[in-house]
Amino acid sequence: MIIQICVGSSCHLKGSEDMIELLKQAISTHDLENEVTLAGSFCAGKCNRVGVTITVDDEVYTGVTPEGFTEFFKNAVLSRIGK
Repeated sequence: MIIQICVGSSCHLKGSEDMIELLKQAISTHDLENEVTLAGSFCAGKCNRVGVTITVDDEVYTGVTPEGFTEFFKNAVLSRIGK
């Protein structure tokens, strides 16, 4: 699985660095280091007023915030891996 976090200027200002740290922690907590590749991407072209754009494989999620991160990770990552 490839997870790409937009680090373009808009997402950067909305906290992409924080989202990267949350993803690193969640991947480690769930022992997914061998199943997930974490990467940055420049503008995904899906800018939203709130939150960061994250692509999981080919599915784009917009407006991901720290408050909604747990739900995002559960639905977008764990459910795909079967955990």
